[in-house]
Amino acid sequence: MTNTNITYLLLMPFSLSPGVFCFSELSFITEPSDVTVIPKDPAILDCQAHGQPPVTIKWLKNGVRLAESKHIQFLPNGSLYIPKVKHNKEDSDEGFYQCLSQNKYGAILSQRSRLTIASISQFVVHPVPMVVTEGSVARFSCAVTASPPATITWELNQSMLPLETDRITVLPNGVLQIHNVQLEDAGQYRCVATNIGSRMKSREAALTVNIGAGPKPRQRPRIIAGPQNITASLHQTVVLECMATGNPRPIISWSRADSKPIDVYNARVLGNGNLVITDVSSQHSGVYLCRATTPGTRNYTIAAANLTVLVPPSIVERPESQTRPRAGTARFMCQAEGVPPPHITWLKNGEEPLWFHHKRLVITQIIPEDDAIYQCVAESEQGSVLSLARLIVVMSEDRPSAPRNVHAETISSSAILLAWERPLYNADKVIAYSIHYMKAEGLNNEEYQAVIGNDTTSYIIDDLEPARNYSFYIVAYMPMGASRMSDQVSQHTLEDVPLRTPELSLTSSSPTDIQVSWQPLPAKLSRGRVSAYRLSYRTASDNTVTSVELAQNSTEYLLEGLQPDTIYLLRMAAATRVGWCEPSAWTSHRTPKTSSSKVPPAPLLQLEPLNCTSIMARWQTSQGSVVVQGYRLCYHEEGQPEQPTIQLQAQTSDYTISGLDPRRKYHVKLLAFSQAGEGYQADQTVSTPGCVSVRDHLAAAPPAPDHVIALANSSSAVSLRWSRPAFTSGKAVSYTVRCTPVGTHNASAIRYLQITNQSVMVQNLEANTRYEFVVRLHLDQMSSPWSSVVYHRTLAAAPSQPPAGVRVTLIEDDTALVSWREPPEPNVVVTHYTILYASQEAWLAGHWQIMQKEGSNTMALLEKLEPGNTYLVKISASNQVGDGPFSSTVELALQRGNGHRSKNPRHSDMFSDGLYHIDQRSMTGIIVGVCIALACIAMCALILISKGRSSPKVIGGGIHEGPHAGLSLPSEHHAENVEALMPMINNHFIDAKGGSNMLINSAGPVKSGSQSKRWLFFKREKCSPTCLYESGKTVLRYEERLDAAPLAPSSRDIIYGPLHMESSHTSEGSQETGDSGHYSNEESNEEMSNPSSSQSSRPQPFGPDGSAPGSELKPSFEVENEETQSQCQECTVIHFHYI
Repeated sequence: MTNTNITYLLLMPFSLSPGVFCFSELSFITEPSDVTVIPKDPAILDCQAHGQPPVTIKWLKNGVRLAESKHIQFLPNGSLYIPKVKHNKEDSDEGFYQCLSQNKYGAILSQRSRLTIASISQFVVHPVPMVVTEGSVARFSCAVTASPPATITWELNQSMLPLETDRITVLPNGVLQIHNVQLEDAGQYRCVATNIGSRMKSREAALTVNIGAGPKPRQRPRIIAGPQNITASLHQTVVLECMATGNPRPIISWSRADSKPIDVYNARVLGNGNLVITDVSSQHSGVYLCRATTPGTRNYTIAAANLTVLVPPSIVERPESQTRPRAGTARFMCQAEGVPPPHITWLKNGEEPLWFHHKRLVITQIIPEDDAIYQCVAESEQGSVLSLARLIVVMSEDRPSAPRNVHAETISSSAILLAWERPLYNADKVIAYSIHYMKAEGLNNEEYQAVIGNDTTSYIIDDLEPARNYSFYIVAYMPMGASRMSDQVSQHTLEDVPLRTPELSLTSSSPTDIQVSWQPLPAKLSRGRVSAYRLSYRTASDNTVTSVELAQNSTEYLLEGLQPDTIYLLRMAAATRVGWCEPSAWTSHRTPKTSSSKVPPAPLLQLEPLNCTSIMARWQTSQGSVVVQGYRLCYHEEGQPEQPTIQLQAQTSDYTISGLDPRRKYHVKLLAFSQAGEGYQADQTVSTPGCVSVRDHLAAAPPAPDHVIALANSSSAVSLRWSRPAFTSGKAVSYTVRCTPVGTHNASAIRYLQITNQSVMVQNLEANTRYEFVVRLHLDQMSSPWSSVVYHRTLAAAPSQPPAGVRVTLIEDDTALVSWREPPEPNVVVTHYTILYASQEAWLAGHWQIMQKEGSNTMALLEKLEPGNTYLVKISASNQVGDGPFSSTVELALQRGNGHRSKNPRHSDMFSDGLYHIDQRSMTGIIVGVCIALACIAMCALILISKGRSSPKVIGGGIHEGPHAGLSLPSEHHAENVEALMPMINNHFIDAKGGSNMLINSAGPVKSGSQSKRWLFFKREKCSPTCLYESGKTVLRYEERLDAAPLAPSSRDIIYGPLHMESSHTSEGSQETGDSGHYSNEESNEEMSNPSSSQSSRPQPFGPDGSAPGSELKPSFEVENEETQSQCQECTVIHFHYI
């Protein structure tokens, strides 16, 4: 038979007794509430009760019963009437009132109501005179004690000021702020406090405005009036002030330290950065951060304040009426919550206090006088609330005798065997036994009960704590009542290994030591008498562990002779006579750096769990010669990465860490800093307790949300939705959504959203970025695990920035090279670039020439330019989403009548040429590199000569056996293991400029025309005499290698040339443009995919005289000339170098 069935069986006979449950429960219909009145006005406090007549009502003031008089009258409906409220030093009606209702079953007391007489006291804070400079800020404040709270307004020269303008803000807490002070703001200021009872004016204060002396210098932001710690009652309005100065004027922003979003429905910004929260509730409690930032920079200042919202008591578990037999046991449970936590007391029949200050009221060995109405009273400074229950005592004389010869025997550290003999009388009528047990030591210990059937006389209690004394007694039950309690016996459970280790506190007083301290384990965790501690430590870079065993009464130990500025890992284990417990996780601590300057010592840190999700950190700093400028606090859950550091002001001595998970261990680090730098660090660990359910049992964590689905709505928003897990609780739940960019190592990039719906739109995301999303559920201060991770990428967006580094270089008299870099924004996708260029005359007429290039190109040629004109060029990037903005216009001036090219290309860009000057050290490195390269070439040449003499197949002198000996045509097949010797320089050079038919051979130049050309070409393949250069088939290749050093050529490269098409040679030209890619003056790149051009040689540049180049870097371009099959059966790949 189960315990539940037996309990039901025990109660069932009483429910059948006639008249037992036929009483009328006494209750209140209306209870008195708080009232505020003006002196000499009438006041009414309502009170109405319901119950079996007759019902009488009496009144109490401050706990003392009131007598009816002419001044205080009791109305027929039970209300209290005061015709004329008195308020003087000798006699005042102000105070706390309660009504007491009574009938034949008992009496009950109402909730407490407060009668307040409206008044305004003298000003606590008066405004003080100020002298400010024109254009700066001014601030006045005043404070007054009033009931009800007074409304504050301000007057200038005895004329009312508006509550809010562009420059003037009046805060509800009595602060006047004036931004950008003008000369006409000078005058006499005073505040006026008004409520229903009175009106009062403060002293006047003069504001003097001086004329500013010239432009103000740049100033870092400084908060001159930051938020203050505030304690507010439920539904009040809270003002968090934040007033900052700086040049330029800083931007004020607000956030919460626990990363929760600020309530957008009840919060608003008043004036130039003050946060006002109306109708505050418990969810608004937390630490708020005001941040003043200089626009366009990372200069900022932060001020923090803690908002505590006081919540009136409310009863979450009410006592239930019970019917019990004489000599039985009755248990009433009452649990309340509120901020601060309410104090619980019990009343019997409304007036008789029971000195039992606990949430459980236990009445054992019940007698007839215990038949009464019992009330649970939950009180705090925010008010009181009551709940009642009735105890009915049933009389029966036909009861069994008590169980006999009760004895207990210890089985283990958590189990005791209890045995007994049946009652001497009426044993055959016993239907169940009730076993009662509780801890024998201490006060207000809870009594536990187990009910078993009548078929056994022994029972094992197996949920006990180790190394504890327990007392036991047994009661026998029959259908008409219970026996008296048996004799009590006591027994002690065995010891066990400690449940966990002490939490360590680590500080350093010098760079070579660590002071380790801890608190003794409480009995619940030690599970016996601790016999020893073991402290182990090592450095983070060394796995060698050193252990020290310490005596049982030790609470601290100093590690000496350590290395400065080194991370040490420490852990501890504890032992009882049974054995050692599992050691704790490693705790890290960095020893301070060795410094000649004096830095602040480590603060004395104390951590205290406030509840299952919050920790209070308090600290003290020893008084010394070092002036502390502030503190830095950091915390993280064990095994998790550290949270961002929180910077606190020097006058701060405590901080509340909220938003934690229950039953987790957290590491907290704190240090002070001064002008000399950061001081010594204090490390400490603390564990959050488990959240308690209304039944005083540890509640199981709710399941995580499931079926999480993400859908990208735009380039900056993702829609997220999920399903609520299946569990029976009908209480309101909330959710936390965590959004993290994939691969981020920046804690500030992680976002948390608090919502109550099962969907959310996550906005302000980066375009074309992959994010991970997880969701967790919150219920009754419990949090579920995070859901499964969902990955999703935001949509691509049109480029928001123009291409960077736009540069125009004149390479021919009528041809210019335009180069650029991709837009400097992350994850941008560019499908094509649009180039607009026009002469100044065409630009004035609004006529632009348009050219488009694929997104992989960052270079283009502008041809057929007219000499003597100035051209304007600008570029934009586009993708499938849209077009980005155009770059700034770049100008290129073409000289008129210039018959030949200058020595250096003319270029125009948006950067100063001074940025590209090469210093002496770089020039020396270039010369050394060139010398090494020449030495390598000489060695390779010797190897080639030696191999050429022994090779049966030699191709030399630029003579080929067949077309395309060194480069295969598409229709040809490569032969394997064929050696070929390629000359580095051929005998023939050709001018690559379109339209020229001038040839230069080994005998000298053959000129056609009078125009002199300055481009020399090194040709890889010999071309047939009939092969003519075709205009318009020039392909420029250009590659940037800013950070990589040039690689030495391999043997394969020397013999066959590089296998890739692009040159890895870094020249001055590439450094100046900083661009890479394949570029063509054709709109189609089909020719570039021709397999016949898949190889190219990379000869070293030589001057006209065949000598190596000097120390001056020269632009190098690689040109691929493809000739039509009708003119030349082979494709020529050539290199040209501008000399």
